[in-house]
Amino acid sequence: MKALAIAATGMSAQQTNLEVIANNVANINTTGFKRSRAEFADLLYQTNRAQGVPNRGGELPVPEGTRIGLGVRTIAVRNLHMQGSLAQTSNPFDLAINGKGWFQITGPDGETLYTRAGAFNLGPNGEIITLDGYIVDPGLTVPANATEVVINKSGEVFAEIAGQVDPQLLGQFSLATFANDAGLEAIGDNLFRETPASGQPVVGFPGINGIGVVHQGYLESSNVDAVKEITELIAAQRAYEMNSKVIQSADDMAGVISQGIR
Repeated sequence: MKALAIAATGMSAQQTNLEVIANNVANINTTGFKRSRAEFADLLYQTNRAQGVPNRGGELPVPEGTRIGLGVRTIAVRNLHMQGSLAQTSNPFDLAINGKGWFQITGPDGETLYTRAGAFNLGPNGEIITLDGYIVDPGLTVPANATEVVINKSGEVFAEIAGQVDPQLLGQFSLATFANDAGLEAIGDNLFRETPASGQPVVGFPGINGIGVVHQGYLESSNVDAVKEITELIAAQRAYEMNSKVIQSADDMAGVISQGIR
């Protein structure tokens, strides 16, 4: 029976759906995390009777044929890059982006990576780095004698130096935007990599040409909605159970046939 194979594809799809939901829930408190959603498509159809063809010569064409679907498959796991809420931390090196844009990180081997997780800190020489020790572009360094660091919404970094009246401008953060954020490759550690699907980055300063602004002392929370995830978890569980019932029913029907032959 084809029903066995069709229902099996449904169970496999819902298992993938469950794995995506589990990852969302696991990262509900991960800074800058973007939830994912599994996307599905129906498989090929088997045509037993074509529509639009006359049943006999001179008659009108058949309005509806007989086409049996062969199941479902996973076509994508889409990252939903919606804005997360901003949580205040009062840490001067915690930065959140409100709007479009990505912080640029110099990763291993000098590769440029991208993140929304702005939990930064200072390196041994005053460099602004990620919690994994990667340099945040454009590689700003805070003087050792700085008494306070101020970062405005435009990404400009000022340091108040003891004995100086005016704050010293250290530089300015730039942000990267992409035509298709969902096309970025997630590589873990809150980092993303450019791909042909994302397009090339367009780099600019915060608050200009539609790029988001920077908030000092805030972090962007995960955009995972606990209530929505629980709702989708229940729906996935019910769909899995329904497909398993189809397999059980098809097996029972096959058993009736085999017993009748005996």
